[in-house]
Amino acid sequence: MEFSKDSILEKAEKLAEILEIPQSEVRKIEENLGFCYGAPEITGEVAAKAIDHTVLSFSAGKDDVLKICGEAKKYGFKAVCINPVWVRTAFDFRRENGADFKIATVIDFPLGASTAAAKMAESAAAAADGADEIDVVINIGLVKSGMFKECFEILKNTMKTKAYTKVILETSELSEDEKIYAALIAVFAGADMLKTSTGVNGKATVGDVRLLRMIAGNRLGVKAAGGIRDKETLIAMMNAGADRIGCSSSVSIMEKW
Repeated sequence: MEFSKDSILEKAEKLAEILEIPQSEVRKIEENLGFCYGAPEITGEVAAKAIDHTVLSFSAGKDDVLKICGEAKKYGFKAVCINPVWVRTAFDFRRENGADFKIATVIDFPLGASTAAAKMAESAAAAADGADEIDVVINIGLVKSGMFKECFEILKNTMKTKAYTKVILETSELSEDEKIYAALIAVFAGADMLKTSTGVNGKATVGDVRLLRMIAGNRLGVKAAGGIRDKETLIAMMNAGADRIGCSSSVSIMEKW
């Protein structure tokens, strides 16, 4: 689906009034919409540096986490993405093995249904344990209820750590209008990156990546996650505007490059 820039800007103006934020923030969205994305030449090295090598199964154990840390070091992946309980394990591995990957963890995952206090506590604990990045699920039910200000306030409070913040929108569960509002809320709240999906409840699509890149412009990153299991899909997502890729099939993708 092609999204109208005028429609996105109109929603940004409406949302700014609801959230009581300066119109100057809307002007930034207008500038973002004027950005023309150009995909890089996607070599194996470029792809590896875009990958968040992921293991988020509820049953993932210490050996699974150490395995993906070793693979991230070997292949030069940008980050590992793990559950919060394993952040310290990854931090220790990185220090002891001279690795330089980022450590990303997930907050309010995968439901996006926690309170502000819970999200803030989880984010602070992850940062204290050594997480460089947090991938936080937006409060999906609030978005779908039109409770935009409540959603904004919770998200803004979640971002009080110094960690780089990716906001997971779970686009597959949102209407077209809701996708736009959710992305705009994330931008206005101070997100560093817009992310399509948890990979648990939904998958990335090329169309959603294009939409998020429109709203992100060149100010924010865009991460595609969910259902990316081969080289061709990874390339399609990066061509559409993703500069980060979340996947658990990273090694098999690199071995086919």
